[in-house]
Amino acid sequence: MKLTTMTQVTIDGVMQGNGGASDEDRRNGFERGGWARGKGDDETRTFITQTYQRAEAFLFGRRTYELFAGSWGSIDQTHPIGVALNEAPKYVASTTLTAPRWENTTLLRGDLATAISELKAKPGGELQVHGSGALTRWLLENDLVDEMTLIVIPVILGQGARLFPETGPDLALDLVESRVDSKGVTIQVYRPVGRPRYARA
Repeated sequence: MKLTTMTQVTIDGVMQGNGGASDEDRRNGFERGGWARGKGDDETRTFITQTYQRAEAFLFGRRTYELFAGSWGSIDQTHPIGVALNEAPKYVASTTLTAPRWENTTLLRGDLATAISELKAKPGGELQVHGSGALTRWLLENDLVDEMTLIVIPVILGQGARLFPETGPDLALDLVESRVDSKGVTIQVYRPVGRPRYARA
């Protein structure tokens, strides 16, 4: 399976609390939640829905898993994203989650890199990661991401957890696809290609 990530971020790189509720994620005094709600046009919403629908399986960090389980997994879903999430296998990278309540969920324990490499070796389409910032950073650092989609919302928050920290490993990316919708939301699909090259004196 190809491991792909999809993350909604602001212009200044914030990914925290993007969902529908203003109080979804108040860690570290964050007060500007729900910034992605209602953004994007029908074409962007269709792109996101179709991405979920083509997943063979989903991989989550604990926090995102619990948010999704509490929404998409808690009621009988008829929305195409809910159907995709409820029907596909779900894997959670967590050392603290003990009793996942969402049907068809497997906890990944022990050597995470080996467990994910084994998942990627299975035949199939995509192993998708949505949100899950800490997990996405770890996957990139360990060269496990095949493709990364950033959905950039035209807003600057000035606070909140960012997808990429102030300091961290460097990574070169090839642009696979790019589009901008009628509301100024951009979708950029990248493929990691090793370390960047820097100018020499």
